[in-house]
Amino acid sequence: MRIAEIFYSVQGEGMLTGVPSVFIRTGVCNLRCVWCDTPYASWRPDGHDRPLDDILAESLAFGAHYVVVTGGEPMIEPEVVSLTKSLRTAGQHITIETAGTVFKSVECDLMSISPKLANSTPVDVEGGKWAAQHERLRYQPDVLRKLMDTYPWQLKFVVAAPEDVTEIEDIVTELRADRDRVLLMPEGTTASALSERARWLVEVCKERGFRLSHRLHVLIWGDKRGV
Repeated sequence: MRIAEIFYSVQGEGMLTGVPSVFIRTGVCNLRCVWCDTPYASWRPDGHDRPLDDILAESLAFGAHYVVVTGGEPMIEPEVVSLTKSLRTAGQHITIETAGTVFKSVECDLMSISPKLANSTPVDVEGGKWAAQHERLRYQPDVLRKLMDTYPWQLKFVVAAPEDVTEIEDIVTELRADRDRVLLMPEGTTASALSERARWLVEVCKERGFRLSHRLHVLIWGDKRGV
């Protein structure tokens, strides 16, 4: 599998925020979000191909019970099913962080799905060469429904501006998603940017019955890799 990094930290987002977890970050992605906070797994992938036995051994060596398979986009990795089966055999609680564009029959305790909104399309980046592919792939309602029907799930939306909320409402309605499992997350790579957006985003959550998900790792470490 192409792996960008493996590290031990705490979950910074979603329903398991604060839980000590091992992160296995794959090094490929089928999208190119304009605000991507892990460009080394998408825009400028620098991962290395590693045997599954090595990946598993390094992940288990931390002694944690929770593991997060993330990216990039882990669900496009050919060996992701085998990896999750090995993690399950080892007794791990498995979260998969995905944009929800691909379905595979993985082992998973929490499918953390982050459908990409229009605010993610890289229209003005690198001459817009990724924009058409990104826009075509970023929202796959049939795949999202299948993931939500198959696994315990949460929906996380990266929110950059108040107008994003209308698009989120449309998606939640189309998917018939339980609002208690929908998390709105402020976009930003600094604590100040997150706090500024969170001030109005919390009011949206109170009004509409969504959950607010801060980004704990950014608040603690900022825009730093491997945390």
